[in-house]
Amino acid sequence: MLTGFVRRALAEFVGTAFLVTAVVGSGIAAARLSPDDAGLQLLENSLITGAALVALILALQPVSAAFNPVVTLIERAFGALTWATAGVLIVAQILGGLLGAVVANVMFDLPAVSIAAHERSGFGMWLGEVVATLGLVLVIFGVVRSGRDQLVAFAVGGYITAAYWFTSSTSFANPAVTVSRMFSDTFTGIAPSSVAMFVGMQLVGGALAYGLVRVLYPEAVAVAERITAAGDTRGKD
Repeated sequence: MLTGFVRRALAEFVGTAFLVTAVVGSGIAAARLSPDDAGLQLLENSLITGAALVALILALQPVSAAFNPVVTLIERAFGALTWATAGVLIVAQILGGLLGAVVANVMFDLPAVSIAAHERSGFGMWLGEVVATLGLVLVIFGVVRSGRDQLVAFAVGGYITAAYWFTSSTSFANPAVTVSRMFSDTFTGIAPSSVAMFVGMQLVGGALAYGLVRVLYPEAVAVAERITAAGDTRGKD
């Protein structure tokens, strides 16, 4: 049988793969179904991404369902994970995301890998990534702190759907998803030259969220442990 640790890494790999497949695939479908309406394309893309997040978190939360290196790093910062565990989970998230982008491309009869040419840069977009990531972490910790762990999936899905619209960057808010979207030259793609700043701003947003969570929730360490508790207990043999 697989160990709990291996199951956690596999859950992060599979979950992030499906998430990126949903993001990229729905973006391709939206561009084809509504070629002359960018607003409708974004609506279609945001609704499918949010719905996929709800389903994936509900399905994989009993094992591990961060799907996001920033969330994993914050769990590590609060001591809920070791560095070794966090490192493996982050690698699994990135590899899963890359697979998801390839699968989405191939499903829609596109080259398996195509480097995106969509430049996304400028102070406004960078600030958007800080805001999006900060808000995402606050939503996760706030919902868990309130004792409504079972609602995290709906809260995260709802937040990301909304953040597609109220942030200038359309809320990537996830380094693994950002890197993966570089390999699909489609509606959701991001040019390699834009990736570093997006990821950097996501890390800034995560760092700000870490500080704010510590202030708002003095028992933040216990909250972080609850977020990862499923993988630590139910994920064991």
